[in-house]
Amino acid sequence: MESLEKVNTDYQNQLNDWIKHEKAALDLIGFIGKLWFERSIELILFRNQLHDRSASEIMNLHLYAKNIVKKPITVYDTVSLASEIYKSNAGPGRIDIGKLAFEWHNEKANYKTATDFINDKLKDLIGQKASVTPKDVVLFGFGRIGRLAARELISQAGKGEQLRLRAIVTRGGSDEEIVKRADLLRTDSVHGPFPGTVIEDLVNKALIINGHTVHMIDAKNPEDVDYTKYGINNALLIDNTGVFRDDKELSRHLQAKGIDKVLLTAPAKGNVPNVVHGVNHETVDLKTQKIFSAASCTTNAIMPILHIIDKELGIQKGHIETVHSYTNDQNLLDNYHKKYRRGRSAALNMVITETGAESALKKVLPHLAGKFTANSVRVPTPNVSLAILNLSINKEVTKEQVNDIVKKYALEGNLVEQIQYSFSNELVSTDIIGNPCASVFDSQATIISPDKKTIILYVWYDNEYGYTRQVIRFSKHISEVRRAVYY
Repeated sequence: MESLEKVNTDYQNQLNDWIKHEKAALDLIGFIGKLWFERSIELILFRNQLHDRSASEIMNLHLYAKNIVKKPITVYDTVSLASEIYKSNAGPGRIDIGKLAFEWHNEKANYKTATDFINDKLKDLIGQKASVTPKDVVLFGFGRIGRLAARELISQAGKGEQLRLRAIVTRGGSDEEIVKRADLLRTDSVHGPFPGTVIEDLVNKALIINGHTVHMIDAKNPEDVDYTKYGINNALLIDNTGVFRDDKELSRHLQAKGIDKVLLTAPAKGNVPNVVHGVNHETVDLKTQKIFSAASCTTNAIMPILHIIDKELGIQKGHIETVHSYTNDQNLLDNYHKKYRRGRSAALNMVITETGAESALKKVLPHLAGKFTANSVRVPTPNVSLAILNLSINKEVTKEQVNDIVKKYALEGNLVEQIQYSFSNELVSTDIIGNPCASVFDSQATIISPDKKTIILYVWYDNEYGYTRQVIRFSKHISEVRRAVYY
């Protein structure tokens, strides 16, 4: 009987503890919202978005953070620190509350109060006011990446002080087409329903998305549109069509009134810089350059990892093999295709095809050009891909040493938004859907050859959403609307 009573007591105590944590998570959600909408301060937890999350999701993210840094980071810590941030005079910025909680755990003895700690750590944000000019954004094309970009631009709009989605350009502007495009934005077979409202304003040929009026413009040619008629000026145009690839074709967008810069969401040809945000985005001249490319999803996935491995260990040569989900470029059923094998049914076959990953090295990490071979296998999954990097390096290493290198860059430095470190033994492709990072490093899958100088690394990526997040990051950079950060 005593044993049964103890079991019941333990059960109730554990449940009560969970309820206390959930209440604290709800309090944290309150501060997340107030900081975001009142002060343009975005709280994240080791790169993970906290805005628009449920209490259970936030508690799960705390568990992830605890496993990564191996320190007891609790929701009590983060809600307490969020309260101090709200009371402080910190201005617009992006703050990693997980990093702050980790530092508070280690350094609290050095401060009299949590207020002193926050004022010291966020001293560069204290007293800051919004100093950026919001940038109008036009989406040219509204396919897979275009719709995800629209979701993200609206989700990250906050007070509208950074990027503001003003228009979407497609071929066809009938009421029926606008309604169909609205429906495709509302729900997605891979990414689920849009967490907000989409209202068709057919009289004004617009969609009202979470209160944002977005004009739906019908145009056949890039130069045909006068965006100033819609109150759009000095805008960034994001071309999601993939039709225009070089500087001559893309410059047609700049002939349209109201467009200031152009960003292509595909690998570019000619003199257009191919950029992976976090790796080479600072090499572009924002004052003179008008046309940019965000490269490809695969390029964004592999370059952060190649960059740090080459920096820390030196790469002699390598092979890149991508296991890539099928795309709209392939046929649903067997039919003619201008490229070999891609005409065979995407839903039924694994299809060997080429990848531009090796050629992308020439523009992103030029010193590695000529050292790699690359190929791709398209597989019957709708989203998420896997890059396998077989690298010959200059130093002898162990699996633990390689993993520790990646883990370090995933937690600190300029690539924390790009790299996520996974320690799960059960990681599979569907787990990556909706992951905001360009590269999800599978630490459990790392292989080291017997000579210790050949390593095989496995890098997952959501080739739709993870890539779109990179596009948005780079868009903020070239639009010069990036806020101060603490992470």
